[in-house]
Amino acid sequence: MSTATIVGSGPNGLAAAVHLARQGVDVTVLEAADTIGGGTRSGELTVPGLIHDHCSAIHPMGAASPFLQTLGLERHGLRWLHPEIDCAHPLDSGDAGLLYTSVARTVEGLGEDGRVWHALFNDLARDFDILAGELMGPFFHVPRRPDKLALFGPRALAPATVLARLFRTERGRALFGGLAAHVFSRLDRPASSAVGLMIGASGHKYGWVVAEGGSQAIADSLAAVLAEHGGRIHTGVRVSSSSDIPPSDLVLLDTSPDTALRVFGSRLPNRIASSFRRFSAGPAAYKVDYAVTGGVPWRNADCGRAGTVHLGGGFDEIHQAEKACALGRMPERPFVLVGQQYVADPGRAAGDTVPLYAYAHVPADYPGRAEEAVTAQIERFAPGFRDRIVATHVTPPWRLEAQNENQRGGDIVGGSNAGLQVVFRPRISADPYSLGIPGAYLCSASTPPGAGAHGMPGYNAARAALKYLGTETGAPSVMSVERDENRA
Repeated sequence: MSTATIVGSGPNGLAAAVHLARQGVDVTVLEAADTIGGGTRSGELTVPGLIHDHCSAIHPMGAASPFLQTLGLERHGLRWLHPEIDCAHPLDSGDAGLLYTSVARTVEGLGEDGRVWHALFNDLARDFDILAGELMGPFFHVPRRPDKLALFGPRALAPATVLARLFRTERGRALFGGLAAHVFSRLDRPASSAVGLMIGASGHKYGWVVAEGGSQAIADSLAAVLAEHGGRIHTGVRVSSSSDIPPSDLVLLDTSPDTALRVFGSRLPNRIASSFRRFSAGPAAYKVDYAVTGGVPWRNADCGRAGTVHLGGGFDEIHQAEKACALGRMPERPFVLVGQQYVADPGRAAGDTVPLYAYAHVPADYPGRAEEAVTAQIERFAPGFRDRIVATHVTPPWRLEAQNENQRGGDIVGGSNAGLQVVFRPRISADPYSLGIPGAYLCSASTPPGAGAHGMPGYNAARAALKYLGTETGAPSVMSVERDENRA
């Protein structure tokens, strides 16, 4: 029997482990932390009884994952829950753009900008499963549906600032800008629309869902599937060099390129080592978790029914804030993402006290304090919020990295999405997962298709590893996965 060692138990490491184990490989996962999950950990951070997600929280791409959908994770406790409103984007006027799973309902709420939203998202949502099969793997491949790629490509390659000009109202521009800001990069650069279009389309297909009980449920359900197929997980095991890895036919690293450099050192081919040294981290997140009595007193009541709330004012303000972060300057009013997971999953609350998740986009390695900036942005759209805060838990960029070394400098998306890195991660190659060492692969969010609790980098890297073993036949590609087209 072939053997594999996976370093890291984030959703990508676990996805790689599951796919290899299902194909008959004897799999061992090594995790440095005491608990599994990487970016999908959850737990009590503020007051007893409140469940907070440590990093990844809202999962449109997780629910849409072509690989995760094949695993029957619901048998092991994973249940996706839907808020009534997927995302709200309030404005200083008291108005708000509202994103629903339904394209038609979103269009209706946008008034004269509804036709623009329909033109941008309706066909992408309708054909999302086809697009996912094309876009959630290596960039270099033979397309099965070039017609769908041809429709997506021009929109995705456009700077977000260009697509924003299509909207006539501030409500429409702001709602689109909040989606686009998930690229964690400047919005006036080519391909800065791609991430926003993908999460918007996947949300319209599957919803901006949360995992019942916390994102930890994603990792726990994957671990249960792995155990079913004989795989093992060892926590508290740090891998600092290749000598810490037991003899294995395959080694897959759910780590940053920096860690891969450290683990394999001079064994990496020069061309790959040079690419990894050039691979840059993106701007950072500055996370603040709150315990709030009575919920958030949003000026616009619809925001209280949304699972996610984007705070950044109008599109131009978001654009300038993201530009400042990319240039290493702390914006006075940063873009802030607020997660109200308890709206869909009330079991995370304790009586009238609810957990609130928030993070601001800040410059990479930002050394200052930003909790006041985060609180001020919430207070701006929810007067009286400060008076309801019971407790806070602050996670600045340095602590994010200390808790998960993949989050270099506080970068939670596995590397900058600026320039060519938005497509070619972590290097330009037909097999971006290969480390150039026989049987060794990178399977983290630093590889295609990038960040998100969807497991696709792990699945893709595992397929590449099985090809190396000569046993990949019979393993379904993402394009051959059968899924329920009528799923919400």
